[in-house]
Amino acid sequence: MKAKITDTCICCGTCAGICPVGAISMAASGEKYEVDPNKCIACTACINACPVEALVEDHSDEKEGK
Repeated sequence: MKAKITDTCICCGTCAGICPVGAISMAASGEKYEVDPNKCIACTACINACPVEALVEDHSDEKEGK
């Protein structure tokens, strides 16, 4: 299950720092972080590390039948 960042994100960067594959980075807008689903290995390190629980499992692939 890939991770996604919700609107509760405070942009502390904890997730980006802990991601073992560098799948999390600041969006081009510079206003929020984003997860690259092509790099994310679903290890949940970011979900467990987030101090405000802003990362959740992304179930969108399941809904699309992927």
